[in-house]
Amino acid sequence: MPIRVVLAEDSYIVREGVRLLFASEPELELVAVCEDFDSLMAAVEEHTPDVVLTDIRMPPTGSDEGIRAAQRLGETSPDTGVVVLSQYVEPEYALALFEHGSERRAYLLKERIGDVEQLLAAVRQVAEGGSVIDPKVVETLVAARTPATAGPLARLTPREREVLEQMAQGKNNAAIARELFLTERAVEKHTNSIFSKLGLSQERDTNRRVRAVILFLGGQE
Repeated sequence: MPIRVVLAEDSYIVREGVRLLFASEPELELVAVCEDFDSLMAAVEEHTPDVVLTDIRMPPTGSDEGIRAAQRLGETSPDTGVVVLSQYVEPEYALALFEHGSERRAYLLKERIGDVEQLLAAVRQVAEGGSVIDPKVVETLVAARTPATAGPLARLTPREREVLEQMAQGKNNAAIARELFLTERAVEKHTNSIFSKLGLSQERDTNRRVRAVILFLGGQE
C-alpha cells in the first residue's frame, strides 16, 4: 500500500514541485493539497493520511502554523506523521516540534525538496514511526547550545558527552568510532549508557537517538 500524504503549502511553485515529485513515486499517494491551516486540518479529518508534509508558515498568520498543526495532530490523530518544512534554519521551531515527543515527526529545510531520495526517506521514516531532524539545524543548535549543569545530562561522563555530541551531528556508530578513535563496540557501549541515563532505554533505537539529541541540543534538565 502506498504512503498516503496530505501536502500543506501556500507557495504554488513548491506545491506543484512536490506534486510532480510524488507523481513519479509509486510508493506515495498525494491525497490532498492545502494552502492554509484550516484546510489542512479539514483534509486530515477527511482523508486520514499516513503523513502530513507541511510548510512551517502558512495563512492565516504566516508564523508557526506547521508546528501548531503537528501539536494538534498529536492529540487528535496520533498515528499521522508530520514532516515540517522550513525555509530557514530555525532551531526554536525544531525544538518546539519535538517538545512532546519525537515519534512520527521530522523537521527539514525546504532545500531538501530537491533531493528526492532524502525527502522520500524522511516521509518513509515518519510513516514508520521514526524521526528525522535536518543536519543543518543540528549544526546550528550544537554551535549555540550551552552545557547543561543539572538534570539527566549532568550524569553523563565526559566521554559520553563527546559521543552524544557526535550523535547530534548525525553520525552513526562507525563514524563516531573513527572520529573519537574508539572501537565500534566501545561506541555502542557508551551509546547504551547514554540512553539508560537519559531514561530512553525502552524506546525504538532510531527514536532514542533523536530524543537523546534533542535533550542534548535543548539543554533540557
